[in-house]
Amino acid sequence: MNDLLFDFTVDKAAQTIFITREFNAELPLVWDAFTKQEILDQWSAPAPLRARTKYMNFEVGGKRFYAMVMPDGEERWSLQTYTSITPKTNFKMYNTFADKDENPEMPGSEWDHNFSEENGGITKVHISIYNESLERMERLSEGFRMGYTVMVKQLDELLATLSKK
Repeated sequence: MNDLLFDFTVDKAAQTIFITREFNAELPLVWDAFTKQEILDQWSAPAPLRARTKYMNFEVGGKRFYAMVMPDGEERWSLQTYTSITPKTNFKMYNTFADKDENPEMPGSEWDHNFSEENGGITKVHISIYNESLERMERLSEGFRMGYTVMVKQLDELLATLSKK
């Protein structure tokens, strides 16, 4: 096992989840893994689920509409709207579950992603997720922690493969 940092903290008072994770890859590759549809779809659903993006437009005001697809084919849709982008450094988005016709299920959450590269090609990603509803956050947080842990392991493996190309 590597010694890369992975911290997942739930702050109920602030209605915010804080995630800090280091990746053994250079910043441009990690940035692409979070911002390019063809890479996102390879890691952004915890196995055995898979992610399938219907469309993604990574620009301020743009959206990603995607489904987490269960092994039986059932789909759980999400809609992300990009609210701020500073290339290779930060992006923010508003995330909400949705139906297959893109009708959002409110309330949602505000995601703030920060990227920095440490010495030796280690990239640190710090994410804060503010939930409009404390009840929603509490209902989702434990399952989300387990799912996100699987997803970052999948991303580690994918980054190792992509780094060799």
